[in-house]
Amino acid sequence: MAEPIVKETWIDATPETVFAFFTEPDKVTRWLAEEATLDAQPGGVCHQIHRTDDGRRFTMRGEFVEVTPPSRVVFTWGFEEAAVAVAPGASTVEVTLRPERDGTHLRLVHRDVPDEEFASHSGGWEEMLRRLGAAARSAPVV
Repeated sequence: MAEPIVKETWIDATPETVFAFFTEPDKVTRWLAEEATLDAQPGGVCHQIHRTDDGRRFTMRGEFVEVTPPSRVVFTWGFEEAAVAVAPGASTVEVTLRPERDGTHLRLVHRDVPDEEFASHSGGWEEMLRRLGAAARSAPVV
């Protein structure tokens, strides 16, 4: 296994607003997934459908491990399709949010990503967090 993927960014939205983009299906589909089934409580499902630019569909299956509004959410992560070498629930994504400069400092740590998936997941999170910032900025203030 590679070292964890660690991404940090500042988002021009409150922690409450950003937190909802990880726990509410209608918000997850604005930046991360095409479809989402979420039960944001420990042991609750975290299922998402992702589609690549070339139209391939991938099913992420995980579950929420920790949900502490509005500062922290942890969920397992992995895909049903063998083309992605991260099996359902095999890795863990930890998101920590804290108020900073009238916005939110976000720290994402993705653990247990196999070496062969590190680069694609690292680059993927960079792009997804850029999309999250744009989506959260345009969301109504919570």
